[in-house]
Amino acid sequence: MSTQTSTPTEPLTGTEPLRGTSTETEPLTGTSTETPAETGTGIRTGTTLVASDLDRTLIYSTAALALGMPDAQAPRLLCVEVHESKPLSYMTEDAADLLARLTVETVFVPTTTRTRKQYQRIQLPGTAPEYAICANGGHILVDGVSDLDWHESVLRRLDDECAPLSEIRAYLTATTDLSWVRKHRVAEDLFAYLVVERERLPEDWLDRFGGWAGDRGWTVSLQGRKVYAVPKPLTKSAAVREVARRTGATLTLAAGDSLLDADLLLAADRAWRPGHGELADSDWTAPHLDVLAERGVAAGEEILRRFRAAAAG
Repeated sequence: MSTQTSTPTEPLTGTEPLRGTSTETEPLTGTSTETPAETGTGIRTGTTLVASDLDRTLIYSTAALALGMPDAQAPRLLCVEVHESKPLSYMTEDAADLLARLTVETVFVPTTTRTRKQYQRIQLPGTAPEYAICANGGHILVDGVSDLDWHESVLRRLDDECAPLSEIRAYLTATTDLSWVRKHRVAEDLFAYLVVERERLPEDWLDRFGGWAGDRGWTVSLQGRKVYAVPKPLTKSAAVREVARRTGATLTLAAGDSLLDADLLLAADRAWRPGHGELADSDWTAPHLDVLAERGVAAGEEILRRFRAAAAG
C-alpha cells in the first residue's frame, strides 16, 4: 500500500465542521494497472473498487430529489427503498441501469452510516454486492452477513482509544433540552446522534460539546437536523481499506456528500461530491476530488456515469 498522502486544499469550514476530528489520508489502494486476474492466493488483481455513500449521493428521498425541471421533463424514477409500506428512496431509471452495469464491471461497495437494518431495506439494482459497509465502518457485510473479526477489531480499537459511548450519552442527557431536541438515538451501540430543531440549537452548545468530545476521542458534526457523535477510529475509509486489501483492488473510486464522507473521499484515488450537502455548503475540496454541478437525484446519476468512465480508464 502506498504511503503517499493527499490533503484538502480547503478546510472544512462554515458553521458545521467536524469537531475533534483527525484527517487520515493514507490512500486506499496502490497505482498498479495490471489486467484483472486471480492470483495464487485467490485475491483479484487489477480490480477497481467503487465505494459510495448512499443517502443523498446515490439514492434520494422525495424531499431530496431536487426536481427543478418542468414536470414533463422530469426523469422516470425507480423506488429502491420501502419503509413501513411506504416508498422512501429513489434513483432515476437511467441511474439504475448505470449501477447495474457498474456492479458487473467493478467491486461495488455501498458505504453508509446507516445501521445494518436500515441498509437492508434498500434494494439496489444490479448484482448484489459481495461487500457492504454499514454503521460508518463499524460493520463490513460479506454476502449480507457481518464479518465478526472486523467488528471485534473495531470494538477493541474503540475500547483502547475512546471514551465509552455511555459517557457520551450521559453528557447529551445532561446538557440538552427538550425544547430543541426531538430524539436521542444510538446506532449499533457504536455512536450516538440527536435529531434537533436546528433553529433552536444554542449557538455555543455544539462547540462546547465538540471540544469536550474531542478530548475523549470522539468527533462531533451537525448534518441537517442531526448532531452526530462518532468515535474517531470509526471511519468509512478504514473499512474500505480493509475491503480493498481483501479484493486486491488497485484503484479505488469514492463519492459522498456529508462531513462523515470526508475521510473516505480523501483516501480514495479519485473522488466526487454532488453540488448539494454539507461538503458543498462548506466548499470542501481536495486535489483529486471532482465537484459536480448537479444537485439532487440528477447528481446520483452523474456520479455513476463518472464511476463507469473512470473504471474504464
